[in-house]
Amino acid sequence: MRKLLLLSFFIFLNCKNTVPDLIPKKPNVLLFYIDDLRPELASFGATHIQSPNIDALASKGIKFTNAYCNVPVCGASRASMLTGMLPTKKRFINYNTFVEKETPEAVTLPQLFKSNGYTTISNGKIYHHLDDRETDWNEVWRPYAFDKNDLGLAPTDYWQSLWKDYQNPTNISNYKITDKGPAYESAEVSDFTHIDGLLTEKVIKDIKKLKKSNNPFFLSAGFISPHLPFNAPKKYWDLYDRNTILQPENHDAIPLDAPKISISSWPEMRSYSNIPKRGQVSDSIAIDLIHGYYATVSYTDALIGKILHELKEQELDKNTVVIFVSDHGYNLQEHTQWAKFTNYNTSTQVPLIIYNPLTKAKGTTNALTALVDIYPTLAEICGIEIPKEQLDGTSLVPILNNPNLEGKKHVFIKKGNGFTLKTRDFSYTEFIKSKDNSIIARMLYDHRATKFENVNIINQKEFKNKVSELNLILHSEYQKNIEGN
Repeated sequence: MRKLLLLSFFIFLNCKNTVPDLIPKKPNVLLFYIDDLRPELASFGATHIQSPNIDALASKGIKFTNAYCNVPVCGASRASMLTGMLPTKKRFINYNTFVEKETPEAVTLPQLFKSNGYTTISNGKIYHHLDDRETDWNEVWRPYAFDKNDLGLAPTDYWQSLWKDYQNPTNISNYKITDKGPAYESAEVSDFTHIDGLLTEKVIKDIKKLKKSNNPFFLSAGFISPHLPFNAPKKYWDLYDRNTILQPENHDAIPLDAPKISISSWPEMRSYSNIPKRGQVSDSIAIDLIHGYYATVSYTDALIGKILHELKEQELDKNTVVIFVSDHGYNLQEHTQWAKFTNYNTSTQVPLIIYNPLTKAKGTTNALTALVDIYPTLAEICGIEIPKEQLDGTSLVPILNNPNLEGKKHVFIKKGNGFTLKTRDFSYTEFIKSKDNSIIARMLYDHRATKFENVNIINQKEFKNKVSELNLILHSEYQKNIEGN
């Protein structure tokens, strides 16, 4: 009898110790937030780009081939995505957006996760400003920012003085003296020399540390690349034969009948020392710039591969939702333009991949999607209640379960006084005066055959009814965004 009681006691203890393992843990989240990345990746059909690690992630999850930002400007786009709120006439305007000033009452995505027991870590560039909404995170980190400096600068200011990250001695010297440098650089350095390499090391350390924690985590990796300057280790430049790199077919002409207000003069690019202050760059420099962009994309891909490898090594890949996304698109001389800051498709379309290891869903979807949809999507996947009456996006979970769904009927995009309504088939834009809300100019591009947008069809008779339809939607569903605060 005594032996039977002891045996029962040990069985009880053993069962008690295994009970916690029977309770499913909340899924972790790993956010890869890329700066200025257009959907020019091998997995998105750009076979000339070498991006094997991103492509492998895409093959395991759901790849969104029709995803759009809501503001083609970094700071404003990030504010919009992380609050789940659309831009308005006076909200989320440019790169200098501060979430805590423009939407102080908003419950942000990282704040939501933190308040629900998640360890939240901001690594690299997540919000545009290092000192924006710091309390949303358990930890905020950027390479160099918190190092001691002899200039008496605060971390955010010190970061601003270093982020261009040149490695060539001449470029370093000129940058220190003039705060300027070339738009690209190829240096014989290791993967971990540049800022994004240091970021990668930090994220890998975090993964090892978080493995030992009982808390679920919201871990971010905010890459600077492929933002200007296009600086990457030489071996990534060597992946591409310069002689095979081509300028876009529409590099020397704006779209037919396009309003002048729609064309950017690309001031961001012109701030670099080897770029002319007026006029177009030479064909040779254009090829260099495109080459540099490709190199930084492949460099970023390699670093992402290192992080995903560590996630698997720590056996966290089985319970970690991975989001790969860019803040907006980028122009590589399409319609004579460089950088972003336009209402054209090259500025607004983004790559988006969502991998949820807790489901078997994988594949490709052409569902129309916006960055404001990411907030409710992650909240639903992780079983977190969203704030009422704040979010403008809709959860993508139905699409993750059925990639054949069509997604949104339209996406609202704002750049300056340009307001765009993107549907599955068309892109309609109105440029509106701030003072009296009168229309200055309009554009309509047919995306059914191609998204090159070489001809503005706004005045073609066969599209008269379509223009009226899209105008009505824009000024009924989004009038508060056009006129409001």
